[in-house]
Amino acid sequence: MKKPKLRHWQDVANALVGLVVMLSPWWLGFTDSFAASANAVVVGLALIATAMGAILVPRPWEEWTEAALGIWLIMSPWVLQYALERENRLFMVALGAVIALIATWTLLVDKEYRSWGSDSSAH
Repeated sequence: MKKPKLRHWQDVANALVGLVVMLSPWWLGFTDSFAASANAVVVGLALIATAMGAILVPRPWEEWTEAALGIWLIMSPWVLQYALERENRLFMVALGAVIALIATWTLLVDKEYRSWGSDSSAH
C-alpha cells in the first residue's frame, strides 16, 4: 500500500498548535474560567480536526477554516469577557496569530489554492 504524501507541513504545525490550545486550560491553570477553558478545548479540537482533514484530503476551505479559528482565538478574550486574565489573553492572542498566519501562508504558497475560486474556463 502506498503511503500518502504530506502536502503541507503547515497543517501538521496547526494540528500541534491545536493540541496546545486544547490543553492550555490545564497548563496555564484557568480551568476555573468556564468560558475561557471551554473555548480553548472546543477551538483546539476543531483546529486538530480541520488540520487532520487538510493533511488527509487537502482543500482550500480547510485553510480558511484554520485561519478563521485563529482569528476567533484573537478576538475571544474580549467576546467571551476574559480579557482581564492577562496570561490567558496573551497566550490566546499569540496562538491565534500563529494559527492564522500559518493557514494564510499555506493559502499563499500553494499554487492550486491561489487559483481557488477563479474559473479559468470562463475566458
